[in-house]
Amino acid sequence: MKELTKGKPWKVILLFAIPIMCRSVFQQFYNFVDSKIVSTYISTNAFAAVGATTVVSNTIIGFLNGFTQGFAISVANSYGARDYKRMRKYIAGAIVLAFSIAVILTAVSHFFIDDLLRMLATPEDIMEDALAYVKIILSGIIFSAVYNLCANILMSVGDSKTPLYCLIAALVINTGLDFLFVKGLSMGIKGAAYATIISQAIAGGLCVIYIFARFKEIIPSKEDWRLEKKQYPELFTTGLSMGLMGCIVNVGSIVLQNAINKLGTAYVAAHTAARKLFDMLTILMFSIAVAITTYVSQNMGAGKFARVRQGIRQAIYMTMITTTFLIFVCYTFGEGILKWITSTDDATIISAAVMYMKISIVFFYVLGPLLILRCALQGMGHKIMPLFSSGMEMVVKIVSANLIVPVFAYKGVAFTEPISWILMTIMLTVSYMIARPKGDGE
Repeated sequence: MKELTKGKPWKVILLFAIPIMCRSVFQQFYNFVDSKIVSTYISTNAFAAVGATTVVSNTIIGFLNGFTQGFAISVANSYGARDYKRMRKYIAGAIVLAFSIAVILTAVSHFFIDDLLRMLATPEDIMEDALAYVKIILSGIIFSAVYNLCANILMSVGDSKTPLYCLIAALVINTGLDFLFVKGLSMGIKGAAYATIISQAIAGGLCVIYIFARFKEIIPSKEDWRLEKKQYPELFTTGLSMGLMGCIVNVGSIVLQNAINKLGTAYVAAHTAARKLFDMLTILMFSIAVAITTYVSQNMGAGKFARVRQGIRQAIYMTMITTTFLIFVCYTFGEGILKWITSTDDATIISAAVMYMKISIVFFYVLGPLLILRCALQGMGHKIMPLFSSGMEMVVKIVSANLIVPVFAYKGVAFTEPISWILMTIMLTVSYMIARPKGDGE
């Protein structure tokens, strides 16, 4: 276990964020492998089918992951205050809630997925593949719950490396299974889905084994399962806030995906490729933001308020430097990367994807502070404003899908998120200036 309450803030945050960043890189490679093998050994339509379902599965699984991140805030706060008994009680409650939510989400998502994809106007030529793929992915929600819960608990007590190592092992297995199922056994798009959920199960299992072997002090004892009266509501509300924050944004993305689907399969493929590159380019900023949640939570628990403010400020500076580098990468190598992802030279697909990335990347100067402030406010225990800002993004996406995209086509899609980022950053900056902890607290 590692305390984030000592040392230079920027250095502590960066060192803690690097394993998170590497984990995210491997997570994206995880997705890249599926997409690349599908586009190479099956078809471009199969690639588009994966993309058409990604926003749906990400919304559902992301909601669950948000819950576990919220649980980890309470764990990190207790760890920072060195109240280990309270910490174990929170972990016990997190286990009960995470598994309950996973079971409910699995049942509900399977019941509604057919109607949801049709409601999103998924093109008929990819509908069969889309349903086959997403139903298998949703069957693995419980495996995602195990991995994400363990990973977030480990990070809350300062261990961001172990979740990375478990994911690397799973990535290697996923790659091998992808080739075996898709190319070797000709299982088609179902093979890629089975490879994904099997490797997720392995990642979660490795995390569990490691915790029992090396972190026995955080495993709840028999008496720790009897939570205090206020602890379940606290865990649930914090988890719900984090879960809804990502879920609300993705609800807007689902509506926007509906508008993209209506533009045709070529634009679905273009957006799928552009979003995969987008996810890669934002990894460091997202990793710093995740690190800030734990950093702020631990330091708030320790009462080090000046250190909280200093760390948030330095984290924002780091995102600015990162953005400058990413703009260079995108404008220099973006087109070549997108051609590789899609395995096509189709001019419509590539030009649309390149346009999306070149517009989005410039606004990363706004996105970075947004991510830092949103996670920092959550770490400080302020749940409403980060959630409200996510609602603003959802509203912008819904308005765009109904008014902007029908007029400006895919260019309207490209400008939608930057507009929401600007509005949310202004809102969160004002909220942080009001809510930031006062005094030295040292």
